Amino acid sequence: MQWARSVAHENRFVAVIMRFDTHIGTRGRNSFVLIGCERSGQYKCRKKEFVRRETESRKCGCPFKLRGKPMIGGQGWMVKLICGIHNHDLVKSLVGHLYAGQLTKDEKTIITDMTKSMVKPRNILLTLKEHNANSCTTIKQIYNARSVYRPSIKGSDTEMQHLMKLLERDQYIH
Repeated sequence: MQWARSVAHENRFVAVIMRFDTHIGTRGRNSFVLIGCERSGQYKCRKKEFVRRETESRKCGCPFKLRGKPMIGGQGWMVKLICGIHNHDLVKSLVGHLYAGQLTKDEKTIITDMTKSMVKPRNILLTLKEHNANSCTTIKQIYNARSVYRPSIKGSDTEMQHLMKLLERDQYIH
């Protein structure tokens, strides 16, 4: 999957797993993975009464598909191109794409460490860009990662309990 994603990035689109099956040993079924463009498929409205106005979906029914299956002996994957065309223009930059901009584990640890050190989000983003020049991370993803990290600091305590612990830890008179 990493290979498919890296080739897709070089060709200016995002590859996603559309379907997979890992039922090894089940009679009549083989393991496979179906990889497609993130713009394949059609938009499915989840709410019946919801009416879309002046908005668009990324989905445009792109036919691009790859099928991969493990080789006999488990020494790699055989990839077959099902359809190699796109029905949309390829983007100039992958910044802002959901899958392309996902944070890696290393990037998440950098964000938590820098958040502990009270570094501003824009400086965190600059640091991530210095570590990986091809990173498609946006400032919004930095804010989202920080908002996930912050509640984990106080744990199950209420805000007031957490404040009291911090006051005691730093030896303030209260």
